[in-house]
Amino acid sequence: MTVFDLPGLEAGEAKLTNETLEEGFWERDDARDVSRELAFIQGRLERWRSAYGELEELEVLADMLSGADDAELSDEFYERAQALSESVEAERIYVLLDEDHDMSGAIVTIHAGAGGLDSQDWCEMLYRMYLRWAESRGFETIALDETRDQEAGIKSVTFEVKGEFAYGYLKGEQGVHRLVRISPFDSAKRRHTSFSSVEVLPILPDSVEVEIRPEDLKMDTFRSSGAGGQHVNMTDSAVRITHVPSGIVVSCQVERSQHMNRAFAMQVLRSRLFERMMRERRERIESLQGEKRVIAWGSQIRSYTLQPFQLVKDLRSGCEIGNVSSVLDGDLDELIMAYLRFAKTGRTAGSSLGSGKNAEGD
Repeated sequence: MTVFDLPGLEAGEAKLTNETLEEGFWERDDARDVSRELAFIQGRLERWRSAYGELEELEVLADMLSGADDAELSDEFYERAQALSESVEAERIYVLLDEDHDMSGAIVTIHAGAGGLDSQDWCEMLYRMYLRWAESRGFETIALDETRDQEAGIKSVTFEVKGEFAYGYLKGEQGVHRLVRISPFDSAKRRHTSFSSVEVLPILPDSVEVEIRPEDLKMDTFRSSGAGGQHVNMTDSAVRITHVPSGIVVSCQVERSQHMNRAFAMQVLRSRLFERMMRERRERIESLQGEKRVIAWGSQIRSYTLQPFQLVKDLRSGCEIGNVSSVLDGDLDELIMAYLRFAKTGRTAGSSLGSGKNAEGD
């Protein structure tokens, strides 16, 4: 019984390995990106080889059990079969993360919407949610820019999530997030609806070319208003860069060095200009195809309801979760996976291939 074509995989590995040994390879602009991808592919190959070897051993155990009544051997077989099934399922995620830049880190920006303190508080809640999720995944987060309100909450925050496939996991979080709850800022204890928008961009590899002309940039320096120590708050180390042709403005104020803040800001600017270029390209294609889209409530991707009942619902995939506190504490994997499956197959969580848990909203 042959499940994996190992000779073919080995040939592919040999081809990739030889490529890294080509003369002048390390002088290429994309050398680091290619070597990183190679290491990832080789790791996957090793895991599939291990799974194939385990499958062969389980087949031997199955043959032994077919003519014997051995409870201990039977328990071992089912335990190992379950472990193999889980490891194969874990690898299947990479089928959903096969688009350009899915393997990259992510730059996430959250903006409070209309609604004053409630929306600013909601913005801060979302920020905490994503930090908790990243921590559970072992990803590193770096705050790049943060604008707090003196009274409560955050008006906007930009942070970087460093780790393999961070962008692939988070790309579906882009859009408007809606919160319904009893407002802690309303003395009458009335129910309020708050909105915050989330923007997710890939951290672009060096090999991706984005034209940024120096004469198109306007750079301003100012004193940081955030945490970071006495030095940060007493020097003009914070940087704001305006790309004049597009009107895109990015800022960074978390590093003590003006040079480092400028480097971070340029990284964010590259990603935003790239995303803008790709969006304009998609819109041109859609206009040629005659597709018409209404930009309104369609941008709202998820609702978080705390009153009069508790429910988180993704309006695209149909995934519903009743434990809102767990989601706000960073337990986002079910929502993220449901969206990735929906984006790949078009099937919602309530369809025949969706999980019963999602469909029932438990």
